[in-house]
Amino acid sequence: MKQNELKPPLGAKQNRKRVGRGDGSRHGTYSGRGCKGQKAHSGGVRLGFEGGQLPLIKRLPHKRGFTNIFKTKYNIVNVGRLAIFAPETEVTPEELLQAGLISTPDRPTKILGQGDIQHPLLVSAHKFSSSAEKKILAAGGKIKQI
Repeated sequence: MKQNELKPPLGAKQNRKRVGRGDGSRHGTYSGRGCKGQKAHSGGVRLGFEGGQLPLIKRLPHKRGFTNIFKTKYNIVNVGRLAIFAPETEVTPEELLQAGLISTPDRPTKILGQGDIQHPLLVSAHKFSSSAEKKILAAGGKIKQI
Protein backbone atom coordinates (compact mmCIF):
# COMPACT_ATOMS: atom_id res chain seq x y z
CA MET A 1 0.00 0.00 0.00
CA LYS A 2 1.28 3.43 -0.97
CA GLN A 3 0.69 6.74 0.72
CA ASN A 4 -1.36 8.04 -2.20
CA GLU A 5 -3.64 4.98 -1.98
CA LEU A 6 -4.69 5.61 1.65
CA LYS A 7 -8.36 6.44 2.14
CA PRO A 8 -10.38 7.19 5.26
CA PRO A 9 -12.85 4.45 6.27
CA LEU A 10 -16.38 4.60 4.88
CA GLY A 11 -18.54 7.17 6.70
CA ALA A 12 -15.59 8.98 8.30
CA LYS A 13 -15.88 12.03 6.05
CA GLN A 14 -19.22 13.84 5.90
CA ASN A 15 -20.26 17.15 4.45
CA ARG A 16 -20.99 19.79 7.06
CA LYS A 17 -24.64 20.60 7.80
CA ARG A 18 -25.54 23.87 5.99
CA VAL A 19 -28.48 25.33 7.90
CA GLY A 20 -30.67 28.28 6.95
CA ARG A 21 -30.67 27.54 3.22
CA GLY A 22 -34.42 27.24 2.62
CA ASP A 23 -37.16 24.76 3.52
CA GLY A 24 -36.23 22.46 0.64
CA SER A 25 -33.00 21.57 2.44
CA ARG A 26 -34.89 20.36 5.56
CA HIS A 27 -32.77 22.78 7.60
CA GLY A 28 -34.52 26.03 6.80
CA THR A 29 -36.84 28.35 8.78
CA TYR A 30 -35.74 27.46 12.35
CA SER A 31 -32.49 25.76 11.20
CA GLY A 32 -32.96 22.67 13.37
CA ARG A 33 -33.28 24.69 16.62
CA GLY A 34 -37.00 24.24 17.19
CA CYS A 35 -39.28 27.18 17.92
CA LYS A 36 -38.29 29.97 20.36
CA GLY A 37 -36.78 29.43 23.81
CA GLN A 38 -33.34 29.78 25.33
CA LYS A 39 -31.72 27.08 23.17
CA ALA A 40 -33.18 28.54 19.98
CA HIS A 41 -31.28 31.82 20.39
CA SER A 42 -27.60 32.42 19.91
CA GLY A 43 -25.63 32.44 23.15
CA GLY A 44 -27.41 29.58 24.91
CA VAL A 45 -26.21 28.54 28.37
CA ARG A 46 -22.78 27.90 29.83
CA LEU A 47 -21.46 24.42 30.54
CA GLY A 48 -22.94 22.94 33.72
CA PHE A 49 -25.87 25.41 33.87
CA GLU A 50 -28.99 23.80 35.36
CA GLY A 51 -31.62 26.46 34.81
CA GLY A 52 -30.76 28.41 37.94
CA GLN A 53 -30.76 25.35 40.23
CA LEU A 54 -27.53 25.06 42.24
CA PRO A 55 -25.29 23.16 39.80
CA LEU A 56 -23.86 19.74 40.59
CA ILE A 57 -20.31 21.09 40.62
CA LYS A 58 -21.24 23.48 43.46
CA ARG A 59 -23.29 20.86 45.36
CA LEU A 60 -20.34 18.47 45.69
CA PRO A 61 -17.86 18.93 48.55
CA HIS A 62 -14.45 20.36 47.73
CA LYS A 63 -11.85 17.64 47.54
CA ARG A 64 -8.16 18.02 46.90
CA GLY A 65 -5.75 15.57 45.31
CA PHE A 66 -6.71 12.15 44.06
CA THR A 67 -6.82 8.52 45.23
CA ASN A 68 -4.69 6.02 43.37
CA ILE A 69 -7.06 3.15 42.59
CA PHE A 70 -4.16 0.91 41.52
CA LYS A 71 -2.37 1.15 44.89
CA THR A 72 -1.04 -2.15 46.26
CA LYS A 73 -2.22 -2.79 49.81
CA TYR A 74 0.09 -4.96 51.90
CA ASN A 75 -0.32 -7.11 54.99
CA ILE A 76 2.11 -5.38 57.34
CA VAL A 77 4.04 -7.22 60.07
CA ASN A 78 6.70 -5.64 62.27
CA VAL A 79 9.91 -7.51 63.10
CA GLY A 80 9.14 -7.37 66.83
CA ARG A 81 5.99 -9.47 66.30
CA LEU A 82 8.08 -12.33 64.79
CA ALA A 83 9.51 -13.10 68.26
CA ILE A 84 6.58 -15.50 68.89
CA PHE A 85 8.13 -18.02 66.48
CA ALA A 86 10.72 -20.51 67.77
CA PRO A 87 14.37 -20.10 66.68
CA GLU A 88 15.31 -21.48 63.24
CA THR A 89 11.63 -21.56 62.17
CA GLU A 90 10.64 -20.84 58.59
CA VAL A 91 8.16 -17.96 58.68
CA THR A 92 5.93 -17.73 55.59
CA PRO A 93 2.71 -15.75 54.96
CA GLU A 94 0.77 -18.97 55.69
CA GLU A 95 2.48 -19.25 59.10
CA LEU A 96 1.75 -15.58 59.80
CA LEU A 97 -1.93 -16.17 58.95
CA GLN A 98 -2.15 -19.15 61.34
CA ALA A 99 -0.48 -17.11 64.09
CA GLY A 100 -3.02 -14.30 63.56
CA LEU A 101 -0.43 -11.70 62.54
CA ILE A 102 -2.08 -11.07 59.16
CA SER A 103 -5.77 -11.07 58.35
CA THR A 104 -5.95 -12.28 54.74
CA PRO A 105 -3.75 -14.35 52.40
CA ASP A 106 -5.01 -12.36 49.37
CA ARG A 107 -2.68 -9.39 49.88
CA PRO A 108 1.13 -9.47 49.59
CA THR A 109 3.04 -9.36 52.90
CA LYS A 110 5.59 -6.74 53.90
CA ILE A 111 7.91 -6.95 56.91
CA LEU A 112 8.68 -3.63 58.60
CA GLY A 113 11.49 -2.84 61.04
CA GLN A 114 9.71 -1.78 64.24
CA GLY A 115 10.77 -3.77 67.31
CA ASP A 116 13.68 -6.17 67.86
CA ILE A 117 14.32 -9.83 67.22
CA GLN A 118 16.85 -11.88 69.22
CA HIS A 119 16.84 -15.34 67.58
CA PRO A 120 17.45 -16.39 63.94
CA LEU A 121 14.49 -17.02 61.65
CA LEU A 122 14.10 -17.83 57.95
CA VAL A 123 11.55 -15.20 56.89
CA SER A 124 9.76 -15.41 53.51
CA ALA A 125 7.70 -12.40 52.41
CA HIS A 126 6.90 -10.33 49.33
CA LYS A 127 8.75 -7.23 50.55
CA PHE A 128 11.06 -6.13 53.35
CA SER A 129 11.96 -2.67 54.60
CA SER A 130 15.72 -2.04 54.76
CA SER A 131 15.67 -1.80 58.58
CA ALA A 132 13.75 -5.10 58.89
CA GLU A 133 16.24 -6.76 56.57
CA LYS A 134 19.18 -5.56 58.70
CA LYS A 135 17.59 -6.69 61.98
CA ILE A 136 16.74 -10.19 60.71
CA LEU A 137 20.24 -10.68 59.26
CA ALA A 138 21.89 -9.25 62.42
CA ALA A 139 20.02 -11.83 64.52
CA GLY A 140 21.53 -14.59 62.34
CA GLY A 141 18.40 -15.18 60.31
CA LYS A 142 17.82 -15.29 56.58
CA ILE A 143 15.36 -13.51 54.31
CA LYS A 144 13.72 -14.81 51.18
CA GLN A 145 11.70 -12.60 48.85
CA ILE A 146 8.75 -14.39 47.29
